Amino acid sequence: MTGGFVPPPYPYDRLDRLHPLAERFDEGIIDLSIGTPVDAPIDAVVAALSHSGSERGYPPSIGSAALRNSASRWMHRRFGVEVPATQIGAVIGTKEFVGTLPQWLRLRRPDRDTVLYPAISYPTYAMGATLAGCRPVAVSCRSSGALDLDSIDPDDAARALVLWSNSPSNPTGALDDLDAVAEWGRAHDVLVASDECYAEFTWSGAPRTVLVGGTDNVIAVHSLSKRSNLAGVRVGFYAGDADIVGYLQEVRKHVGMMVPGPVQAAGVAALDDDVHVDEQRRRYRRRLARLAEVLRDWSGCDISLPDGGFYLWFRVGDAWAFAERLAADGGALVSPGEFYGAAGFEYVRVAAVQPDESVEVLARRLRSIDE
Repeated sequence: MTGGFVPPPYPYDRLDRLHPLAERFDEGIIDLSIGTPVDAPIDAVVAALSHSGSERGYPPSIGSAALRNSASRWMHRRFGVEVPATQIGAVIGTKEFVGTLPQWLRLRRPDRDTVLYPAISYPTYAMGATLAGCRPVAVSCRSSGALDLDSIDPDDAARALVLWSNSPSNPTGALDDLDAVAEWGRAHDVLVASDECYAEFTWSGAPRTVLVGGTDNVIAVHSLSKRSNLAGVRVGFYAGDADIVGYLQEVRKHVGMMVPGPVQAAGVAALDDDVHVDEQRRRYRRRLARLAEVLRDWSGCDISLPDGGFYLWFRVGDAWAFAERLAADGGALVSPGEFYGAAGFEYVRVAAVQPDESVEVLARRLRSIDE
């Protein structure tokens, strides 16, 4: 067979060649490349996973009433918005939602074939378009990090199924102008999908959601992976426009997209507790500051703290050379910026996920280079 889709190498698999450089240290590799949480979830979540009694039957694909009501309460507490449970749907981790949304939207609007997404962004926005047979079209960002909506070609806008926003951004930590994005989507009859998975780790001001301006023609996507250290259980939700949410709920039923029952129970326990998120915020803020200091002293690079998220994003010139040098000198892995689009070629992303002790191990290793 010729001419068919050939999956590109998975970005993080490309770091495998750096493993031998980092593995020579006695304490092993310090992985700062992927945003994998390492801190423990709260006891209430573990108890819900173990004792919910919901493992026997099929869970509701749209999400249990308990989970959707919990999400509704959380959005009211965190953002001051009222979104009824009927306008919320559960997802098996938000990555699968990002990756499959264009397919469902294309079925709904077959006359449109384009997915708009930030030029520097999480790669699944573009891959979701490709897997749906759509056109992925990158949208440039302003110096502030907000989408440059004026740069969108009118022909692309006319063909667009969805415009993705990601605020705080992965990888840059920048905050988008969500009011402007929602206004643009309504003006052009394009659904706005706002990926807000890092909203509770907003450092510049209060957490923000696109839903503040209403739910018409917008959906917000939220994950428990980061806020509650539950990346391994795969649970999140989408909320917003009643018509779009209702359509997606029904489509997803037909393909068996169901968050396991015990996981839904764990999601309720996690969403109903804000204390553990406040503690996680303090951890990530501390780690960001310390990592920036350690890497600034070693590299001489200009490293600023982000407006949101738990990634450092800074210019290094040759990103692969920087990553190789850090693996050799400090046994740490970081992500070259090209993983997040061609516009990130000269940057690296550093995930501040490792515990304080590992950050100090890295600091010691890098100090020894000059001794």
